Amino acid sequence: MNSCKKHYLTGLSVFFELIVEWGRLSDNKFQHYFDVVTVLAQKDFKIRYRNSALGFLWSLLNPLANMVILTLVFSVLLRNNIPNFAAWLLLAILVWRFFSIATNQSLDSIVGNPSLVNKVHFPRYLIVLANNLGNLLGASLEFIALLPLIILLGINLAPIILLFPMVLALEFVLVFGLSLSLSSLNLKYRDFHQIWDIALQLGFFLSPIVYDTSLIPTRYGFLYSLNPVTRLIEFMRDLFLRSRLPLLSDVIKLLSGILIFLALGFLIFRHYEARFAEEL
Repeated sequence: MNSCKKHYLTGLSVFFELIVEWGRLSDNKFQHYFDVVTVLAQKDFKIRYRNSALGFLWSLLNPLANMVILTLVFSVLLRNNIPNFAAWLLLAILVWRFFSIATNQSLDSIVGNPSLVNKVHFPRYLIVLANNLGNLLGASLEFIALLPLIILLGINLAPIILLFPMVLALEFVLVFGLSLSLSSLNLKYRDFHQIWDIALQLGFFLSPIVYDTSLIPTRYGFLYSLNPVTRLIEFMRDLFLRSRLPLLSDVIKLLSGILIFLALGFLIFRHYEARFAEEL
């Protein structure tokens, strides 16, 4: 326990050091870093749909196909009693897609850019940040494009849904923290793709995507609620389906989890960063 606490505090110190470092950047250097991140994010976003006949349409067809299939299985065949199940399911799928696609693609963010790592002088974590920003753009467009469908599914949207970008922003920070760990670990251990694929399969069923959290036994409720993806999915459903703000206790749990993943992410990334060039 003391060792975990020490690593967490070390990760936090690294994170705050980076904040101080960014605060001391000159305007020219800040603009240079900003331009680098922008160009890399645009490149990653375009690569996601390169050589695809339908391009961005796949980002709409994929969650729609999942929604239709899962609705048929869990609403028609297994007969659940969740109101507006299709919309309820679609919101969870969109949250999960951002998480799974962004973290999966981040595995190759360092491995796939050897020239940037070896020849260009700038903070290496910006490569991971740019990769995540490209996926954030894709996820934001998916939510906006599928809003009319949610209305067609019978949901009366309240002005409170304007807060959904804040939920996406929280998910982005969670994804960034995880991506820092995954990108550096995948450089050291190249079989991390397979490990993360298994983790994502497990995570899909440990998150309330196709079932309601009320099905979780009370004795496991607190432990289950520590899953940050659970909180993100429930926050989206609160805004879109229940027209209410998330509970303060749930917000605190989510922020605490995000902070832990972010601190550990910077700690692991800094630990392996010095050996990036020799590992590539």
